[in-house]
Order: sequence, then structure tokens, then C-alpha cells
Amino acid sequence: MITPTERSVDTNGVRLHIVEAGERGAPVVVLAHGFPELAYSWRHQIPVLADAGYHVIAPDQRGYGDSSRPEAVNDYDIVALAGDLAGLLDDVGTQRAVMVGHDWGSPVVTNFALLHPDRVAGLVNLSVPPVPRAKNPPTQMWRKTFGEHFFYILYFQEPGVADADLGRNPRESLQRMVALEGFTAPATELVDKPLPPLPEWMAQEEFDHYAEVFTRTGFTGGLNWYRNFDRNWELTATTPAATITVPTLFIAGSADPVLAFTPRHRVTDLVTGEYREVLLDGAGHWLQQERPDEINALLLEHLAGLELA
Repeated sequence: MITPTERSVDTNGVRLHIVEAGERGAPVVVLAHGFPELAYSWRHQIPVLADAGYHVIAPDQRGYGDSSRPEAVNDYDIVALAGDLAGLLDDVGTQRAVMVGHDWGSPVVTNFALLHPDRVAGLVNLSVPPVPRAKNPPTQMWRKTFGEHFFYILYFQEPGVADADLGRNPRESLQRMVALEGFTAPATELVDKPLPPLPEWMAQEEFDHYAEVFTRTGFTGGLNWYRNFDRNWELTATTPAATITVPTLFIAGSADPVLAFTPRHRVTDLVTGEYREVLLDGAGHWLQQERPDEINALLLEHLAGLELA
């Protein structure tokens, strides 16, 4: 099996640390992680896709890991995030790639297809479906929907608050988030609750890697992505492409609570090309780590059906 390598790429005003495998000149697949993840979250996919003949690139996206962590909140808007991925394609000398995103990486690759339509050959969204632009600013809608009830995305909005709460004990915060408990209440309200065990699909040494990195970097970079929801809404009022025309695959776990607030009934308003949805029975949110064999098979099947020459 091909062994991935690591290097840094200067792109779009930042330096991105990437994990890479496969031959240059082969069809490119970009893997975009979510929160709180790293390129490491694709460790089960990178060598498999490379062995199948693809050039695979998985960055620590801006704000994460060994990549740049700009200070300004506005530096994490969707135009910047999509531009980072375009820069990775420039770095390897390819015009188009298949874009795969999980969690926050999913809206990034969705918007990449709208902002850079000539650079995407196919799309795969994990856990978060490709949905059209909302009619109103997202935080306005969530405040109306959730009222006084806790909603983690609104909790993340105020700079410095969740950063400090999660940063008091990064290892414990990560363990609660991996178990999804960390998204149910402010971190300060969870400290007296028993710590949930690691899920069986994550080995201790794998979790230790995440814990070491986030203890070093903190969470602010990733949280700043959430602080751009309304700015992103403004920036995408018009985009170079109105819809996504490339073949698109959406994969989700039937037990993923994220599906409760990411409705899929309007997906085909946005995706006008070939669209397929797969729900993995009993699977949760961290799909590429929880169900790697199934995800790998679905990715290879989708890639085989694309025109990548």
C-alpha cells in the first residue's frame, strides 16, 4: 500500500500542511475535513484511493494543525476557504479535481463547486448535504428556531467564549465532541458529568494524536469558521455557477443528529446534475473514521463513474 507523505504548500496567503499520496498527473482527489478534525481524519481513505490510481491531497485546512491560523475572523470566510483548495490544485498543476468534504468540509466543497465550477469534476459530501443558500441570514434563523434552547453553533458565535471553555481541558473537550456530547451544552456545564468513553472505532493512539494537536493549537481557528455563517451568506448572494452540475454523492449516517437541522428536501434545487444519496444504517457523524470500508467502497464507486481525463 502506498505510504502518504507530508509537506507544506503556500496558497492564497496562507501555508497549508498537506498529506499526499499517489502519482502526479493522476486524477486528483481533494479531501476536506471538518470540525474538530485534521487531515488525519482521512487516514483510512488516503492510501486506498492512492492505490486505486488517484493523486490524493488532504490538507489541514486553515486554522487547523500545522497550517496557518490567521487572527482575523473574516479570514475564515467561504471565499477564502474555497480559494485555499483552488491553490492546492494550482500547486499540483491540475485544472480539475474531485472534491470530497466531511462536516464543515462539505459546505466548503459545495461552495467550491459554485465559486470555481470549472475546477470540479465531481463532488462527495459526507454528513452535511449540499443545500441551497438560505432565504435569511443563518444565525437569524437559528435564533428564531432555537430560542432560549442551546444550539452549539450559536454558542460558538462570540469570539473567545467557546475558545476558552473548550481550551481549559482540550483532551476532555475533544473526547466529549467525538462522542457528540460536547455539542449538547456549553463546555462549562459538562465538566461535572462523567466523561464518555471513546467510541470503539477510535483507538487510543488515534485520539492521542488529535489531543496533542488541539492542545497545542487551541480551537479558535476552527471556531472562526462558524463565525462566518452570516458573512458567507452575504458573499454567496451571487456565484459564478448558480447550481452544481457535476455528479454528486451524499453519504450520511442514519443516527447522525446533524441531519435534524440540515434538511435534504431542497438538495435538488442546488444540485442539478446527477445526484445520489446513501444513508448508512446506524452510523453516526464521523463517517470516514467510523465506517471506513463502506466509505472507501462508495468513494471508489463514485470516482469510477466520473469522466476524469
